[in-house]
Amino acid sequence: MNSTRRRYLRGLGGAGAGTIACLAGCTSGAPGDGSDGDDGPPGSGDGGNCQDVGGTRPEGTGGPGVTLTAVDDDPDLPVELQVDVEVVREAATPEHPPRLRTTLTNAGDDPIRVGEGRAVHFEYVADDCDALTLLPGDGEFPAEPDCWRLTERIAVTEEYQTFEIDAGESSTRPVDCYATPTDGDACLPVGEYRFETTVSVVSEDAEPQSSAQWGFSVLLE
Repeated sequence: MNSTRRRYLRGLGGAGAGTIACLAGCTSGAPGDGSDGDDGPPGSGDGGNCQDVGGTRPEGTGGPGVTLTAVDDDPDLPVELQVDVEVVREAATPEHPPRLRTTLTNAGDDPIRVGEGRAVHFEYVADDCDALTLLPGDGEFPAEPDCWRLTERIAVTEEYQTFEIDAGESSTRPVDCYATPTDGDACLPVGEYRFETTVSVVSEDAEPQSSAQWGFSVLLE
């Protein structure tokens, strides 16, 4: 059972009007961590080696390939919550962008509720350089085929969603990797990128009880 709290508009990949991304009930959107939405796109910031990114694989080589270069230890929370990420589809193809899969496992003896429901699975989370964004694997987004750069900025309505994980059970979702809109012609840019999000254990009314940062780094080459 999902719970929701708060709603506001936020743009991914920069400010400005764009496509509205609506999931079930048109109530989901960019993940939140309890902020007021004035801090820019999720995952954006000045971290990472942003000056070193750019370019793509030569045409005809299958597009950039994704590998994991670092994965954080399990978040420091007062529950036994294990978080993991794996590469599902290593290379971009004309039909599909690269794909990752995130998994949260409740290794404790009691059910736990976590939030924000999209952020914990890295849906709508951008990297530190705001060059890439991870979007739900079951969605359709305005992007150039065989390039996977978003052609429009995505504005998303947000509600703070939560979900429960039973003892011994897992929650798994696929996320696809897209390049954010740029003024140039670059597709998925090569380089190393850091993704980070907030994982919270919440109460039934969606109030965070404890939170921790968790993330990973990927290399596109």
